[in-house]
Amino acid sequence: MASATVTRRINAALHVDATNGNGVAGGDAAAATGSHTAKRNISDGGKDDDVWVAVDEADVSGASGGDGGGRPPLFRTYKVKGSILHPYRFMILLRLIAIVAFFGWRMRHKNHDGAWLWTMSMTGDVWFGFSWVLNQLPKLNPIKRVPDLAALADWHGSSGELPGIDVFVTTVDPVDEPILYTVNSILSILAADYPVDKYACYLSDDGGTLVHYEAMVEVAKFAELWVPFCRKHCVEPRAPENYFAMKTQAYKGGVPGELMSDHRRVRREYEEFKVRIDSLFSTIRQRSDAYNAKHAGENATWMADGTHWPGTWFEPVENHRRGQHAGIVQVILDHPNCKPRLGLPASVDNPFDFSGIEVRLPMLVYISREKRPGYNHQKKAGAMNVMLRVSALLSNAPFVINFDCDHYTNNSQAFRAPMCFMLDLHHGGDDTAFVQFPQRFDDVDPTDRYANHNRVFFDGTMLSLNGLQGPSYLGTGTMFRRVALYGVEPPRWGAASRQIKDMNKANKFGTSTPFIGTMLDGANQERSITPPAVIDESVSCELAALTACAYEDGTSWGRDVGWVYNIATEDVVTGFRMHRQGWRSVYASMEPAAFRGTAPINLTERLYQILRWSGGSLEMFFSHSNALLAGCRLHPLQRVAYLNMSTYPIVTVFIFAYNLFPVMWLVSEQFYIQRPFGTYLLYLVGVIAMIHVIGMFEVKWAGITLLDWCRNEQFYMIGATGVYPTAVLYMALKLVTGKGIYFRLTSKQTTACSGDKFADLYTVRWVPLLIPTILILVVNVAAVGVAVGKAAACGVISEPGRLAALGMVFNVWILVLLYPFALGIMGQWGKRPAVLFVAMVMAVAAVALMYVVFRAPYQADQWLGVAASLGKTASLTGSSG
Repeated sequence: MASATVTRRINAALHVDATNGNGVAGGDAAAATGSHTAKRNISDGGKDDDVWVAVDEADVSGASGGDGGGRPPLFRTYKVKGSILHPYRFMILLRLIAIVAFFGWRMRHKNHDGAWLWTMSMTGDVWFGFSWVLNQLPKLNPIKRVPDLAALADWHGSSGELPGIDVFVTTVDPVDEPILYTVNSILSILAADYPVDKYACYLSDDGGTLVHYEAMVEVAKFAELWVPFCRKHCVEPRAPENYFAMKTQAYKGGVPGELMSDHRRVRREYEEFKVRIDSLFSTIRQRSDAYNAKHAGENATWMADGTHWPGTWFEPVENHRRGQHAGIVQVILDHPNCKPRLGLPASVDNPFDFSGIEVRLPMLVYISREKRPGYNHQKKAGAMNVMLRVSALLSNAPFVINFDCDHYTNNSQAFRAPMCFMLDLHHGGDDTAFVQFPQRFDDVDPTDRYANHNRVFFDGTMLSLNGLQGPSYLGTGTMFRRVALYGVEPPRWGAASRQIKDMNKANKFGTSTPFIGTMLDGANQERSITPPAVIDESVSCELAALTACAYEDGTSWGRDVGWVYNIATEDVVTGFRMHRQGWRSVYASMEPAAFRGTAPINLTERLYQILRWSGGSLEMFFSHSNALLAGCRLHPLQRVAYLNMSTYPIVTVFIFAYNLFPVMWLVSEQFYIQRPFGTYLLYLVGVIAMIHVIGMFEVKWAGITLLDWCRNEQFYMIGATGVYPTAVLYMALKLVTGKGIYFRLTSKQTTACSGDKFADLYTVRWVPLLIPTILILVVNVAAVGVAVGKAAACGVISEPGRLAALGMVFNVWILVLLYPFALGIMGQWGKRPAVLFVAMVMAVAAVALMYVVFRAPYQADQWLGVAASLGKTASLTGSSG
């Protein structure tokens, strides 16, 4: 087993040397601690809202534990007002009755002329209804919870009382996940408004590239300037790329007269920093070429200190290629001591006046786990578990926050906010496994063509789960209780110390005695960070063992301990395991949003993203994490919610089939779905209308816009006509062959640095995944053309003409839902929607003309079947959101 490379960089060496001892004179106490006063701002909770009303947390969750000695709760709880909630629930009940009546009517009026078609249609309808019930039942009691930072300050008056946090950031490829995103994420974390000696930041580089390591060294140097600047002027947000992109911002600092000059100088330094980051590839390659020229026969990648990089090389060789390299742990910024260190006043050599400003930086660690051929390294979940073990030896904070590398802290108090839920033991805090924040995205096109904001899910579905056992884990922007990640059950089911000892006897954690020894300390939520005094040979060997591929062999890592393996949506299934054990979770709202990130605005990348999500959902259903197999500790409606999350792609097989039904009526006159058509049409109109009324209630209490709702409907149909059926096919192949599903990494916006901010939106990347939806487009355009031709040939006022026009309405509706997809495959022409409209009209006219020229008389009854069948697409289910 190769030893991990462990390097300690002395924190003091990265700071500007003090020139005199008077630099701290006149310092501001609040600035010295790096934390500004918490303000009681809970406007996001709906204090004066016409939708939400404040309630007692005990009335919602049943949490008990006394009144906390008269102390107020650390967060506010809101429910939807009865004037909205009761009609909303009534409409759900009314639609459920209508669906049951519809099924009963259809059973009494079987279509014997096309029994096979009627049977398939009825099966689809039943599944539509079942899927809608699974989706709707967990939404009966939406709850909003808002952290009260002022109350947290009252409870924990000094920052020294706050517990420790380990922050995990994961990345793989500096190209697919642009390194500029990663460095901004790390900088925003280092500048967070949290006691600097109370948290540590870990970057997991699963590609093992020297570029990421040297980028972190550059981050440590630039952070000396950026972090004090943020503290001095109370900068928001604290990711420099996003901060400097803002045109205006309200000033919250204490020295407005110095902002302009500091802002100008820091921005200039940041531009130079970006140049260094962008040139890392060429700098490292040039350095390596120079060293290799001095060492004949070598083709290595060299570090700045003249040694071989132990990770992946530019020119792959044995033990230095992707998927085969040693484990690496590099401590880039050491843990600061507990004594505040204030900056210096401006001088000839230093134009920045940081006197009275805390200049210490939190701990920063680079990790790349060992990779060896023949091992399943389990992608992100495996990397997270390695970070969990390594951090236990280096900092062992009782709480863990995980980030994707393209997310950053948008609100400097984002680390304090989840503590309001975790530390409030009188309102269920000790039973809370994790706090999930909504995902918010930057650089999404103004019309949100591909529903990247996904507000229906984040502001609708998640708030609904907040009224049950809590939201599912969404993969980023989440704070965990460390012991919950270790597989420990809530304290009401037994003390953590006893559980850990019992699990250790069963060899669930592995063989590292020092790591297992940290677990009991990690269970103490009042604990700060106490890193080892020195990383000596014994610590280095232990870190090497914890990052090794073979460490998890014969243990419960990846199933009962840590992040769960062998499922593409490791986030959802990991949260499910905690809920199944009896833990609860919280969906937290705060303004400004705690975290923000980027989303793929390219059509192909967005489809690949939801393919991975839907494939992982099906994997969850066909695994030991099936919600039906969970014990009695899982809330009944929480079980229903997880069942819906793991089965929703199945219903789209029927939607895909319904969208192809027009083919039958284009070539034949003998197919019917249901008679009598008039009653059938009334049922369809009723259930369709009710689902949209229910949707409008959700728009109201979720606080989303009609555009958000429409985009959700559109992208659900886009997924239902291609991606979701593909996921079902993949899952069927996995069940038959036993082979796992490979889902590629979603590439982020790589052309955003070009002249066009939304260049990716108009880039077409042709893949087979696009074909099914293109087929649906063609079929429905052809159906509209035939309907127009029929009306033209037979006369609009004739019965065949009227029936043709009625059937065409449903085809047009499908085309409206697929409109964003049609724009996407047009590439640069998608900038001009009028071109798409003209193309559609021309295609319809061509098909209509062909029908008129080559038409064969259709029977009127056939057009009844057309209208009936095409209506199915928009009928019983609605959106999956």
